[in-house]
Amino acid sequence: MKEKSHNTQMGNDNIKVPEGWKRVRLGEVLKYEQPTKYLVKNENYDKNSGIPVLTPGKTLILGYTEEKFGIFENLPVIIFDDFTTESKYINFPFKLKSSAIKILNAKNEENNLYVAYNALQILNFKPGSEHKRFWISEFSKFQILLPPLPEQRKIAEILETVDRAIEKTDQIIEKYRRIKQGLMQDLLTRGIDENGKIRSEKTHKFKNSPLGRIPEEWEVVRLGEVAFVTKLAGFEYTKFFNYSLEGEIILIRALNIRDGKLDLSNTYTMPKDISVKLNRSKLDKNDIVISYVGTVGECAIIPFDDKFHLAPNVAKVSIRKNDLMPEFILKYLLGFHGKREINLIMSSTTQSALSMSNIRTIRVLLPPLPEQQRIAEILSQVDNTIEKEEAYKQKLERIKKGLMEDLLTGKVRVNHLITENDVNVHQT
Repeated sequence: MKEKSHNTQMGNDNIKVPEGWKRVRLGEVLKYEQPTKYLVKNENYDKNSGIPVLTPGKTLILGYTEEKFGIFENLPVIIFDDFTTESKYINFPFKLKSSAIKILNAKNEENNLYVAYNALQILNFKPGSEHKRFWISEFSKFQILLPPLPEQRKIAEILETVDRAIEKTDQIIEKYRRIKQGLMQDLLTRGIDENGKIRSEKTHKFKNSPLGRIPEEWEVVRLGEVAFVTKLAGFEYTKFFNYSLEGEIILIRALNIRDGKLDLSNTYTMPKDISVKLNRSKLDKNDIVISYVGTVGECAIIPFDDKFHLAPNVAKVSIRKNDLMPEFILKYLLGFHGKREINLIMSSTTQSALSMSNIRTIRVLLPPLPEQQRIAEILSQVDNTIEKEEAYKQKLERIKKGLMEDLLTGKVRVNHLITENDVNVHQT
């Protein structure tokens, strides 16, 4: 396909204009409406029912309101945060919280709103630290490439196909998260017998405990009774900051612990010979790490020997009993009782951090080892399913990003429609 030689500005990238396309300012394609009529009056939101109250950020739905007036229903539409420049494509009735949100719609029938929305997503623009509104001063003046309406519709159909696959995968992930939440509540309080049945007081013997009614075979122990709990010592803390942190040993900081897993996307390292000298805080396979400052109570398990080391604000819990599974302790700390124990400790102190003695006093419900293994295995199976679906979602998001960059710049022209079969949509 021949291309014209002139360039257009999309964010900060100069690209050629394909034949038959045109370059337009966003303000020529999209009109805006102020959100005043649609702002929620009462911010005591319900968690489950009513009209959604939206924000363009990652949260999207802040809650639900029973207010019957000022509901936006002229759909679909784009909501755009005038300060952060985040935007969302919305196709259901809603209300808004922030007066900083612009409501964007197509100016005429020659423009496909979904194509314009996706063009917004690939603009090479990030707001600075200044507190200013961007739509009129910046965004409405940005230029995008726009094909004829029939090609816009084909592009929109392709991108919507991938979005439907992403949405379906999100629903699968959410379903398994709910399943996991219910299983954790049952398995970590009532357990599962040797026949694979959830225990109940109708079929099994229970007893009273400081944590309520529990199976007769279970114990209540303090974490310090079954594990060593340590952090960087004072002299180690000094050495830690005296070295240039470059090497093969990964330092586990609080930000590296998320949702029961290690997040190693942003790490510091240290030389192995330095890690050996700081032996007290070296991490071994099956040690549990727990953040005690900031996002208190985030936990994960160490998967390998000789690879990780504690950083400040993170403690390690080393299991010292053979009849105790580290994986079970991790699941317990992440479950209802574990989180409640940490919340009780935090509410009883003026400090915004856990001390090592605090962590040692956390009460743990302890089944016999075979039952620990059954519980950990069931929860790990659900975790593996969730991780598989999350990986698939990330793959779809990469596909979508590549399609956006190709189709919305004319690098690849649309010759045929992609169907859901081409995207390999699946159900679990």
